[in-house]
Amino acid sequence: MVEITKRSARAMSRMGPRPTYGQAIAAVASVDENVIALSADLGRSSGLDRFSKDFPSQFINTGIAEQNMVGVAAGLARTGFKVFASTFAPFASMRASEQVRMNMGYMEEPVKLVALGSGLAMGFLGNSHYGLEDLAVMRAIPNLVVISPADCAEIHKTIEACVNFPRPVYIRLTGSLSAPVVYEDDYEFEIGKAIWVRKGGKICIVSSGTTVGQSLAAATDLENENLEVSILNMHTIKPLDYQALDKMAQDFDHIFVVEEHSTIGGLGDAIVRYFNDHTNYGVKIHCHGIHDMFLPTGDYSFLLRNAKLDSAGILAFVRETLS
Repeated sequence: MVEITKRSARAMSRMGPRPTYGQAIAAVASVDENVIALSADLGRSSGLDRFSKDFPSQFINTGIAEQNMVGVAAGLARTGFKVFASTFAPFASMRASEQVRMNMGYMEEPVKLVALGSGLAMGFLGNSHYGLEDLAVMRAIPNLVVISPADCAEIHKTIEACVNFPRPVYIRLTGSLSAPVVYEDDYEFEIGKAIWVRKGGKICIVSSGTTVGQSLAAATDLENENLEVSILNMHTIKPLDYQALDKMAQDFDHIFVVEEHSTIGGLGDAIVRYFNDHTNYGVKIHCHGIHDMFLPTGDYSFLLRNAKLDSAGILAFVRETLS
């Protein structure tokens, strides 16, 4: 289990999500020989290059054949192995969606499917590699748990929590090198339980993935303008933490949902539907994400600015909405 300190958190941030994933898998595989890592020919890109050399009997490269990878992963899981299979987000969620639906959803094989470079992280490869619709696809599959860690420390927490978790999981990794740090101290992580990053005031930002860090920076700037904002890390997108949502509806006047995903079918849609179906609260929900469009190609920081999902863009969205 990784020790989360200010120093280790910043070291993991510098590495970025994919190398951190490789490090996390190596940590759990070193103490459990039943942990198997599969890759769709992305050993180095998925942070598994060293893993493949240190644990050759626990690594399988299925080649660029994501559908086959999910099928192989399901077969290994059926025989008792603890399987983590990784590829880029659009290929995990769409190219292999039929296999995910049948093998992980319908058959409930406890495969952990790790989506690399979700959101805009693969910006230099363009729209073929953006993962902007994956939540909409994965949320619609019955029996599938969906998790999006807030930072690199939480990637470790997620992998550790998933090793012995008996259900199929889609793990959505967002962000790039020097990802925002959310946690500098150890904390309790539980699948399905959201975490308050900061509390105060009558405004709350709910987010998942690396937009939690961007939202935290925006909240700090808003505090300098005498506007207190709470931040909730909804790391588990399915199932949602309904107790946290009920608490939010009671405590806040405005809830902002920020996500590095299409505004169609993502975290915002899930939260709005819950409030519509299960509560009588009059809280106002404001969703901020990627609009219904394809985006330009560019580096990650440019794309975040372009989509107004960096801290400045989130800050502007909150200001404009409240004005």
